[in-house]
Amino acid sequence: MALIGSGLASEVGLRVLLSPLGSNIVLRTACCSVGIGLPVYSTFKAIENRDQNEQHKWLTYWAAYGSFSLVEVFTDKLISWFPLYYHVKFAFLVWLQLPTVDGAKQIYNNHLRPFLTRHQVRLDGLVNGVYEQMHLQVKVIRSHQGEIRFVRSMIIRILGSVNEVASPSQRQGEISNTSPEPESESDHED
Repeated sequence: MALIGSGLASEVGLRVLLSPLGSNIVLRTACCSVGIGLPVYSTFKAIENRDQNEQHKWLTYWAAYGSFSLVEVFTDKLISWFPLYYHVKFAFLVWLQLPTVDGAKQIYNNHLRPFLTRHQVRLDGLVNGVYEQMHLQVKVIRSHQGEIRFVRSMIIRILGSVNEVASPSQRQGEISNTSPEPESESDHED
């Protein structure tokens, strides 16, 4: 408890956060804050201070976190139903960052680096292929700027016409709302 903080506020916060009956919304917010918010600011500080050791630490964290997020995208719908999933996820995200255990470095050195080194040639080919496709898409878009502008102007004209057509009927509705309408017999039928 002394590591995290002392006092009533930190104890209440931990009880809410770690309560098995606690809301997943609280835990998901905590995961986002601890997993993304704090590291983004710490990365910013490392870049601004030009601290090579901190930059390396946070690059390693982002590599581990990104890998975890990639796996989670495909498994989240299944494993999020398990009891205490968000508790375990929160603990894992804290573990990744704790300086005493340096979990991100352990994940990177023991799992991520060996995997990426073993598959580097195939992954480079895949990444280059993706970049080539993106480059081709940009070329296509640039070569068809005239057509894109034409379609855009047509959409704007169509939307403008819709607004002009809708405006008189709205005005008609406003006029009829301001003047009382005579009651018809069908209004009184029950």
